[in-house]
Amino acid sequence: MQRYFIQIAYRGTAYHGWQSQPNAPSVQETIERCFSKLFANNPIPIVGCGRTDAGVHAKSYYFHVELPQNWDVDQLCFKLNRMLPPDISAYQAFEVPSELHARFDAIKRTYRYFIHQQKDPFQQEMSWYFPQRLDFSAMNLAAQRLIGTKDFGSFSKLHTDVKTNICTVFHAEWIESNGQWFFEISANRFLRNMVRAIVGTLIEVGLGKLNVEDIETIIEAKDRGEAAVSVPAHGLFLWEIAYPFLTEK
Repeated sequence: MQRYFIQIAYRGTAYHGWQSQPNAPSVQETIERCFSKLFANNPIPIVGCGRTDAGVHAKSYYFHVELPQNWDVDQLCFKLNRMLPPDISAYQAFEVPSELHARFDAIKRTYRYFIHQQKDPFQQEMSWYFPQRLDFSAMNLAAQRLIGTKDFGSFSKLHTDVKTNICTVFHAEWIESNGQWFFEISANRFLRNMVRAIVGTLIEVGLGKLNVEDIETIIEAKDRGEAAVSVPAHGLFLWEIAYPFLTEK
C-alpha cells in the first residue's frame, strides 16, 4: 500500500462539512465515492487534515489515502477531477512515507473570514454582507489579545470530544483588500466553531458594544456564553495548511 497526500479545494455550500455523516452530503464521502469507483467499488477511506463545518469552504485542504497500487500523481489528480463535482478540485498529489498523517503532522492552520459592506450579489455565498460601520482599528487591537497559548474554551462549540481547549494563535489580523475586509488567523489547532465565534466577538468590538480589553476577560472566563454569537459559515475559508515537510506551490 502506498500513502498519498492530496491537496484539494472545495466550495462548502452544498455540504454538511468535511466529515462523513448519515443522511447528509459531505466532502469526505464525495471523495471516497470517487476512489471506490477507481478500485472496483471497494471502499477506500481517506483521512483529512481536520473538520470544517457545514457551509465552510477550503482554498487549500489536505487528506491522505492509502491505495492498493502505485499511481502517477498527475494521472491520479486527473482521474479524480474527472469524477469530482464542480465544487471540489484536486490540485496536486504526492507520495509520502506511511507514517505521515494529514491531521496530526500539520503544524499550522490558517483561516480567513470574508465580509463585504457594499451589497454585491456575486459575493453572497462566499462573503458575509455586513453593512454597518465598523471600527477596524479597534478590532485589530482586540485581535492582538488573542495571540499566544491560551484556553479558548469561550470560543468553542459546547460538548465537543476534544481533550483540551488550549491553542496557540500565531497571527490574528483584519486586512483590507480591494475594498473587501477579511480576518486572517493562524494557529497550531482550532476548536469547533472557534473562528466564527472569534469573528462574531470582534464584530461586537467594531460596533462599540465591547471594549478591546473585554477580549481578555472573555478568554479568562472559559465560558462560551461570554463570547458573541457565531457569524454565518459561508464567509469562512480554510486558507492554508502548513507541514514541516511541505511547501505549498
